[in-house]
Amino acid sequence: MARTKYKFNNRASLNRLIDEYFERSKNDTDNTAEPITVTGLALYLGFTSKDAFDEYEQIGYHKVFIQRARFRVMAYYESRLHYPAPTGAMFALKSMGWADKFKASKVGGKAKLLTVKLIESGPRPASAEKEVVL
Repeated sequence: MARTKYKFNNRASLNRLIDEYFERSKNDTDNTAEPITVTGLALYLGFTSKDAFDEYEQIGYHKVFIQRARFRVMAYYESRLHYPAPTGAMFALKSMGWADKFKASKVGGKAKLLTVKLIESGPRPASAEKEVVL
């Protein structure tokens, strides 16, 4: 990895910048701050490309702090799933490796099946209007 000069020299300055990035959106009462994003975080930390950010996250000296920051971005998107229109958050999480596919859980190496038995109670519903008795 080529040596690039970022805004942080040590763990404390990196943590301070990460916290600043998240705090500026949290304290935004006028809704004028940019939303929390991985790209926004990378730019705030001084990275000039997604590849450089991803590479630093994988092998950089402070990779654990970058990984935790990315996880905070995911937590932000996950919280947005509870809003009325979560489509954008869903898209972002899927692009970060989340999936909406059903995965069967296994217990003792075997798939766990759920069986539902419907039990009728009360009178049988009418199949036509003329069967209704008032």
